Amino acid sequence: MTPAPPPSRRQPGTDAKEASITAWALAARTGDPDAVDHFVRALHRDVRRYVTFLGADPQSADDLTQDTFLRALGSLHHFEGRSSARTWLLSIARRAVADSIRHDSARPRLAATDDWESAAERTQPRGLPGFDDGVALAELLATLPDERREAFVLTQLLGLPYAEAADVSECPIGTVRSRVARARTSLIEWLNDAERTVPVAAAA
Repeated sequence: MTPAPPPSRRQPGTDAKEASITAWALAARTGDPDAVDHFVRALHRDVRRYVTFLGADPQSADDLTQDTFLRALGSLHHFEGRSSARTWLLSIARRAVADSIRHDSARPRLAATDDWESAAERTQPRGLPGFDDGVALAELLATLPDERREAFVLTQLLGLPYAEAADVSECPIGTVRSRVARARTSLIEWLNDAERTVPVAAAA
């Protein structure tokens, strides 16, 4: 008996959209330029958001997004549609980010700061207007441990089911659920703290 699929945040019609994207990826294997264009356009925004929330700065995010698609298009002949094209592509994006981090860590640091406390403080939430503010959310996510941030972004922002997020992250589905729950708890706590401090600042 096939187990029931895990609950997801996908909206009605999303499964059909995912099937279309996967179909474009499969068609792109034959060199169909229209299929390649549809495939890239459909997932470009999500790939860029993913690498950005994994810690890439704007310039690096653009480079990593391009690198992801170059890798994907170069290995499309290996894609057989066993997973969704989105899951497959985000797995490639994750490897691109990891390779970039390894490459950067091997290079000598030309600029750095000894004032790590101040640097850390600059990443903390400050005067948050609300959870829907993209900048505020990015700052909050930056304070999460890498694994929790990735799980939250994959499932809550990009809308991947937990099973697919587990495939991308290469960990058990239970681990993804735990990371998301802990990330959500931390974000809610930080937001509540920020909301309590904003009226005080406004009254000063």
